[in-house]
Amino acid sequence: MRKNTLQPLTADKIPYQGPFLAGVDEAGRGPLIGPVVAGAVILDPDQPINGLDDSKKLTEKKRLALASEIKQKSLAWAVAEASAAEIDKLNILQASFLAMQRAIDALPTPAEFVLIDGNRLPKSLQLPALAVVKGDARHPAIAAASILAKVTRDAQLIELDKQYPAYGFAKHKGYPTAAHFAALKELGVLPEHRRSFAPVKKQLGLLK
Repeated sequence: MRKNTLQPLTADKIPYQGPFLAGVDEAGRGPLIGPVVAGAVILDPDQPINGLDDSKKLTEKKRLALASEIKQKSLAWAVAEASAAEIDKLNILQASFLAMQRAIDALPTPAEFVLIDGNRLPKSLQLPALAVVKGDARHPAIAAASILAKVTRDAQLIELDKQYPAYGFAKHKGYPTAAHFAALKELGVLPEHRRSFAPVKKQLGLLK
C-alpha cells in the first residue's frame, strides 16, 4: 500500500503571485486553559529563512531562534488571540477563526492573499484565500505563522506557571495530560480554564 504524503505547496498551486502573501496558523486548540493564539506572516522573498517547518516538529530552542528571525526578516507579522471566555462562548473552531482574523487585520502591511492552515476558511475573511491541509509543513509562510503562534502561547503558559506553580503549566502548556488532570482534581478550576471543555466541565460538576 502506497503511503499518501502531502507535497509542498508550490507557487503554481497558489492563485496569487504577488508579494503580499500571508501565511496564517494557530496554536492552542487542544489545551484546557488560556487563549487560542494565531500568527500571520508575510515573508520577504529577498530574505529567505532556513529551517521553517511545522512548529510542533521543532525544538523549543529552534522555535525561539526562528521566531526572532521571522520578526526581523519578514515584510510583516502579527500575533493575536481569542480568550478562554470567547472560546467558551463561540466554540474552539470559531474562536480559532476569530484569532486568525484578528492576526490578519493586525498586519502592519495588509495581505492581498491568505494561506490558512487547515481545511476551512473563516467566514469573516474578506480576502482571497486558500485553506491548506497540514499547511505548516507545506508552505514556509504558514510554518512561520505557526512558530510565532506557538512561541507566543508557550510564553503565556510559562507566565501562568509563575502565578500557579502547582499546576505545572510550564511543562505541559495546558494540554490535557495526566499531571494537568491531577492538578485540576486536587486544586480546582482556575479563572483561565476553558469551561466548555469536558474535563473542566466535569471538575465543575456540569458534565452529566
